[in-house]
Amino acid sequence: MPQQNMGDFTLYFLAFDHGQNYQAMSPEERNKERFTREGVLELTHNHGTESDPSFAGYASGNSDPGRGFGHIAITVDNVEESCARFESLGVKFKKRPQDGRMRDIAFILDPDGYWIEIVPNKLKL
Repeated sequence: MPQQNMGDFTLYFLAFDHGQNYQAMSPEERNKERFTREGVLELTHNHGTESDPSFAGYASGNSDPGRGFGHIAITVDNVEESCARFESLGVKFKKRPQDGRMRDIAFILDPDGYWIEIVPNKLKL
């Protein structure tokens, strides 16, 4: 889904597109579609934080459990194949499928160190 510039911040919406042409939709149609569907992840980029020397970053919640944001998860059809692709793209891992007792999941790290859990899609449509 496309980004939406809101002035001091930009919103990015990640979702399955189901073949829709969002560029051809009016802003009202995009908003209706965006918020009436499954699995939308909204990311916010606050302009200026990347060049602010005093910006200490956001609390991930992973270093201090129970506080702040923890992590997001995404479902994939095949965890092993997805992890092989992440590996080929140079993505850093927190946990690979073969690590630990939970063999059917993985955790990758985004560029800021936030955890993204990779889980199998149990319901294939």
